[in-house]
Amino acid sequence: MGAESLDRQVKEKLIKMQKDEITEYHIYKKLASKLAGDDNAEVLNEIAEDEKRHYKIWEEYTGIKVKPSRIKIFFYYFLARIFGITFGIKLMELGEESAQESYYRITDRFVEAKTVFAEEDEHEHKLIAMLEEEKLEYAGSIVLGLNDALVELTGTLAGLSFAMRETEIIALAGSITGIAAAFSMAASEYLSTKTEEGENALKASIYTGTAYILTVIVLVVPYLIFSSYITALAVTILSAVLIIFIFNFYISVAKDLNFKRRFIEMTVISLGVAAFSFIIGYFIRIAFGIDI
Repeated sequence: MGAESLDRQVKEKLIKMQKDEITEYHIYKKLASKLAGDDNAEVLNEIAEDEKRHYKIWEEYTGIKVKPSRIKIFFYYFLARIFGITFGIKLMELGEESAQESYYRITDRFVEAKTVFAEEDEHEHKLIAMLEEEKLEYAGSIVLGLNDALVELTGTLAGLSFAMRETEIIALAGSITGIAAAFSMAASEYLSTKTEEGENALKASIYTGTAYILTVIVLVVPYLIFSSYITALAVTILSAVLIIFIFNFYISVAKDLNFKRRFIEMTVISLGVAAFSFIIGYFIRIAFGIDI
């Protein structure tokens, strides 16, 4: 079946596939160039050549040359450089799922589509097997720091808000509590991973402590900006939910985990502790007659 026998709708679909294939070819090649000498680079180059071959298959049918999407190349390359090659590529692979569905729907009409579809599916498994990044190896330590900071500090700030009602004092108390807890968590992570094989205890503790401190900063800052403790608490809670959303989206993409379940679970725990602490703070203030 040549280009002259294709109807307009089918031809447009094939041209879109062409564009996707050549775009992904350039993305893989660009990422591989940054991993020179690495085993990952060899696999990325191999997949890139497959994408180029797929492009050539569709070119035979459409009879035209298609340029890659420079915006997509920049976008995914930027994501990979900032958030890690695993995240960037996995996010791109999620987009390829719709392309695979398109291949599947036209396999009866184009024999080559069956081969392309099988290879696209194989690419995903290759990528999962080949990509290893330090930040993902220590994802557990990051989760520990983030989760602990979100649960403990959100609850602490909520309790302090109703007990003290002065944003500057709340910020001071929250900062001291948060920084002390960060060092404590980092030390605990160091001790708990010191005897585990394949993990660097010092790095694990650094990831945990850093995640904790960064979370502390984000949660405390609203109390330094707003004079109303209610407003500050509301912004802090929204910030906590945003952190939970961003981190769980990142991990769910990079490690193929269930985003919705993890997001809801972490949000419910953090906000539940905050609500409970807010109530405790109210009763403590009443019981001790605190009026700041």
